[in-house]
Amino acid sequence: MYSRLPQMLAVLETREAGMNNTDVWIRRYFPSADAAIQLICLPHAGGSAPFYRPVAQALIPRVETLAVQYPGRQDRRHEPMIDDLGVLADRVTEAVTAVVDRPFALFGHSMGATLAFEVATRLERQQLFPLRVFASGRRAPSRHRNERVHQRDDDGMVSELRALSGTDQQIFGDEELLRMVLPAIRNDYRAAETYQYTPGAPLRSPITALIGDSDPKANHEEVEAWRSHTDGEFELHTYPGGHFYLLDHAADVLRVIDERLGEPTLR
Repeated sequence: MYSRLPQMLAVLETREAGMNNTDVWIRRYFPSADAAIQLICLPHAGGSAPFYRPVAQALIPRVETLAVQYPGRQDRRHEPMIDDLGVLADRVTEAVTAVVDRPFALFGHSMGATLAFEVATRLERQQLFPLRVFASGRRAPSRHRNERVHQRDDDGMVSELRALSGTDQQIFGDEELLRMVLPAIRNDYRAAETYQYTPGAPLRSPITALIGDSDPKANHEEVEAWRSHTDGEFELHTYPGGHFYLLDHAADVLRVIDERLGEPTLR
């Protein structure tokens, strides 16, 4: 049954191994030592580094995109997953610190946006200041919801994925593949839903928030609250759509990223 699955995984691992990867945490799909800026991209719950390959292709050669690969999925599927967002932020910060060698920014979608904030906080403590933090599809860290999706059974998790419309619909017809990816999705939901914001100094880095106007995971007031998490500039871009609005508005999101990273900086 579903005999193509091992071949699919083998192809994936071959492709990932062929990338110019700094280490297991970072994927460089279009490496460029001449790029003026590096953009660190953090996936959503259940997501993986290849989600950002189109971003890397679109922004090269001026911006080199570094996509983070979390443990417990794809080529890292045999590694223990991390279900604590603080611990994950510590590990990602270590990986980012080891690779950034020029001005850089952070982009995260959904859980990745909260993670981007936590990573930026840790980096700023080390006197490494992102040019900007892009927070997509996520309420501000200080806006808590009592969500328990990670406690649902498998059918409940699948219902959540269908509702958010961010998963390739073909996966729902492949039970073996679906069952394989559900543990990573549940793990990440647990990390996101048990996250507790610790009040502290706002970021020095400016924040650009982006959201779909019908996102069930974050409303306008919750996203506007990102303003309180920076001493720098704050802006909010709203698009038609739900939680994965950026799939339908990729060109405009890329334009915002490109324009903001092209602005003069005092650093």
